[in-house]
Parts: sequence; structure tokens; C-alpha cells
Amino acid sequence: MVQIEQGKRAVSSLELSRLAYLFGRDLRDFLQDSFQEKNLLSALFRAEPGVLDRPHVAEALRACMALGREVRNLEELLGIERIQRVPASYSLPSPETKGEAVQQGIKLAMDERNRLGLPTAPLPDLAELLANQGIHTAVLDLPEDVSGLTLNDPRKGLFVFVNRKHHLLRRRFSFAHEYAHILADRSRFGVVSRLSQRENLVEVRANAFAANFLMPEEGVRRFLAQLGKIGRTRPIYQVFDPSGSLKVEDRMAPGSQAIQLHDVVQLAEFFRVSLPSCIYRLHDLRLITEKESADLEALHQKGAGKLVAKLLGFPQPRHRKERNWFRNRLLGLALEAFRREKISRGKLMALASMVGLDREQVARLLEKVGSPYQGGRW
Repeated sequence: MVQIEQGKRAVSSLELSRLAYLFGRDLRDFLQDSFQEKNLLSALFRAEPGVLDRPHVAEALRACMALGREVRNLEELLGIERIQRVPASYSLPSPETKGEAVQQGIKLAMDERNRLGLPTAPLPDLAELLANQGIHTAVLDLPEDVSGLTLNDPRKGLFVFVNRKHHLLRRRFSFAHEYAHILADRSRFGVVSRLSQRENLVEVRANAFAANFLMPEEGVRRFLAQLGKIGRTRPIYQVFDPSGSLKVEDRMAPGSQAIQLHDVVQLAEFFRVSLPSCIYRLHDLRLITEKESADLEALHQKGAGKLVAKLLGFPQPRHRKERNWFRNRLLGLALEAFRREKISRGKLMALASMVGLDREQVARLLEKVGSPYQGGRW
């Protein structure tokens, strides 16, 4: 390294590529006449000093930055125009207490839902929703204690990555959580969401946002009302006739409005959230007691929730397909770029390796498909 710095030894393209990855830079940065010393990775390491003490997290950051750049480069090579939309940004003061952080998260979720024209309805696929706001999204293998991370690259745009190893519905929550950072923490270069940081007030705010964004209180109450679970315990009616009105009080059967497991399963399916998060949300809204929450959680742990969902005919999540969508997109872009002779075979293989694909599998694909790729650069 010293010889390279002193100009006594030439740098190979492989070494240059490795240095670019290590420092979180685009390879082209080293070839420009004016070199910018400041970069996203170093700024993020300063903002998140604990990351440097955890090599696996730092490595995940480098991988995310490299992949984000590669996708954008492929899109640019193929002339794919991204939605030129800047996501909304909310100016919020730094919360000083957990209570303030929660209240900010709740209001932020309501404001953003109203802005999107979705005040109470279930949200669509969150990766698609974020993409429609001009945010690049990806699902990647991250350390177990990292649920997601947000990057704000001044040149390439905003990126949200969530952990591919986590359950589909947990990733949905993570997308919502990271979206809160996009909306409220835009001034930061990035945020790494780790379980160890859950007490951090910015993380508390993002979690409160995610819970309310995915399951708005009014929407939850409306759905439960349709199941006959919310309302007066003793409905009172006024029956009119020409001689006057008659007050009628209808006594409901005790326990008829108690929220049961099948109600929670339907509610979770409606809003596309996990059963535990749905139970937690109901308790948070004071719609079930502490004991009812514990009883429902115990039933979930026994597998009763899955049985009820199957009985009700709800489809099982397609975890494999959902888990691999980003990998498939990257490979699709890379294959098309190779077909158009925009990248070499070696680059195609390198991109495949970045998302855990076997080089031999890609080689066999090129062999079998044949002619469409024969124009590709070798």
C-alpha cells in the first residue's frame, strides 16, 4: 500500500476495484481529475461509530453501497429512466423522551398516509410504494441483528435495504421503519437499524411510525367494527311511532365482543402484518388487555394462528419468490447488459457473485440459451 501511495508501483484493475469496494466508492472516482475526499461510507462510519467495532456490519454496509451503485449503473447503461421523484421530507425536532418520539411517529404516519391518499386502507407492496416515491429498494443478506439500513447517496439517490434472512412480514415492517428515516432523517447520510439500538429515540420514532403506518388506528377500528367487535356493549335504539318514541336497550351476550384469535388472523391478513405485531398493535390501542394479549400470543406460539389462517383459506406467503426478487432483478439487468455488449462476461459473473449466485449456474445458462447472448463481450 505504501508503494502505491508513493507512486512506486502500478495498481492493477483488480486492486483498484477492491479499494473502491473497501472505501465505499465508485471505481470511476479514482479516475477523475478532481478527487472528492469526502464520501458516503466515511460519513456513515462517523455517524455510526459503533459500526467500526462490528466488522460484519461494516462489511454489510460496503456490500449494500456497492450493489446500490451497480444497479444504478446497469440502469444507466440500459437507458432505464428512474422515476425522478423526491420523497416527502418532514422537519421534526429531535425527540427528547420516548413519549415524544412515539407521538412524532404516530403523527408522521398519519400525515404521510394522508399525503399518499391512503388514510385508512391497507398499504400495497412496500418495496413498490417506496420505488414509486423515487427510492431504490433491495433485499440482501445482512447480519441477523440488522433489520435494515438507509443510505442517502448525493449522486445515486436514496436507498433502502432490508434483511433477506428475515420473514417476509418482518421485512415489510422493516421497509416501513426505514421509510420513516427517509421522511424524518434526510439530513443524515444513512442509518443502520440494529436491535441493539431499539432504545434510541430516533429508532423509537421509526418503530412507532411503522406500526401506525401499517395499521392505522381508524382502519383497525373500522375493520373490527365490521366483525361486530367494536361498539356499544348495550346498543340503545329509539323506535318512533305517531304517539311518541320508545327507548329500547339491547343486551348483548357477555363476551360477544371479545376479540378472538380468528379475528386477529383476519386483521393481520387484511393489513399484511405478522400475527405478533397485530396482537401488539391491538394491545397498544387498548383494544385487548394485557392478559388477552398474552393468551393470544400463547396460541400463536402453539401454531394455532397458522391453522386458523389455513382454515379460513388465506394463501401462504411465497417467501422464496419474495426473498429473491432483488437478486432476480439484478441478474435480469446484468444479462440484458451483457446481451447488448454493455458489460463483459467477467463483469456479469462478478455481479452474479455479489448476490450469492453460482458462477457455474450462470455459465450453464449462457451455454444453454446460446444465440441471444453470443454477441456479449467476452
